[in-house]
Amino acid sequence: MKKALPGTALSGTIREKILDAFIRSNGLVSVLVVVLGFLVATVLILMVGRNPGGMYSAILQVLTGWDLRRGVWNVRYIGEWFVVSMPLILCGLSMAFAARTGLFNIGAEGQYILGVTAAQLVAAFGPQVPVLHWLLALGAALAAGALWGGVVGWFKARFSVSEVVATIMMNYIALYGSRFIALQMPGVMNSYRTADFPPTGMLRSPFLEQLTNGSRLNHGMWFTAAAVIFFWIIMGKTRFGYSLRATGLNREAARYGGISVSGSLTASMAISGAFAGLAGAIVILGSFSYGRVLSAQDGYGFDGIAVALVGNSTAGGTALAGLLFGMLKSAQPLMQSRQIPREIASIIMGLVVVFISLRAGVRIILDWQMKEKARRNETAAPGVSGGTAGGGSAA
Repeated sequence: MKKALPGTALSGTIREKILDAFIRSNGLVSVLVVVLGFLVATVLILMVGRNPGGMYSAILQVLTGWDLRRGVWNVRYIGEWFVVSMPLILCGLSMAFAARTGLFNIGAEGQYILGVTAAQLVAAFGPQVPVLHWLLALGAALAAGALWGGVVGWFKARFSVSEVVATIMMNYIALYGSRFIALQMPGVMNSYRTADFPPTGMLRSPFLEQLTNGSRLNHGMWFTAAAVIFFWIIMGKTRFGYSLRATGLNREAARYGGISVSGSLTASMAISGAFAGLAGAIVILGSFSYGRVLSAQDGYGFDGIAVALVGNSTAGGTALAGLLFGMLKSAQPLMQSRQIPREIASIIMGLVVVFISLRAGVRIILDWQMKEKARRNETAAPGVSGGTAGGGSAA
């Protein structure tokens, strides 16, 4: 029987260990799938006969403000990138927070819509006192989103209702309920907008606008950063976060350890809803000067699912993934001006999600190979020891 060379077997074992360590490193895999997404997009652009340099120059313009074609720098592009990224980060945090507790919050879209509705009601009818006005609107959006998410968590804890089914249905209730409420508001001008908000109800920041050359960057930036820090502290530094993570890992073990599983599920969904509600408030009060009569879902909640997946449901990872997706969305019109199909940005985002999902399949294959190798070694061991004993007896 041909024997494998020791060096070959050793190198194969090292290679397997390196590959296994790489696959199990969430950060490295996220970086790899993003690179693969851009590589595939580059090939697709070449296949349709366009220059992929247009895509990368558009991305560079969003990231740095430099327009290489005209040799002009405009910081406004950076400000608009942050504006687009903020709701993506917050809706990503909504999905990620629930995921750490073992829940799949596909209802961030509905919670976002409730945030939009509550914020525009307070903006339209609240006390027109500077700062206090928009603070009350943000508080109302947080409460509305938390209520909408908490109901789902309570149903899950009390009646074992699937959070996926419940949130999908509640997304549509939120959409058509928001539309009905907006149409009842005084000053509705047509089927898609209400009267303008008072200036005191908006999140505009003259300082940030001037700093970014007239972009829509607003006070929502500070609340988005605070939400990321809040997520990191709660999940990683508190007993409450430990109980949520324990519930997500094993509910029965958590219950046996004295953790209130029902309370954890309800609280997790409520906090998740608050993140999405805050996203709705930042969009309606920061990017619009009037209330909206929604005819369809904006899609931020569903994009948040992809953001959380790429960010591995961590605070820092979700923030970076939200900035990545926001950069791609901001670059879409710039790509189109360079003769690059704007759909390329969506293709990259889709490919990143597909590649990140393949990681689970690769892990299953690696685990299967390791188990098979261990089984073969166990099977071969008795024969080796028996042969040695027999040889010694014959001698």
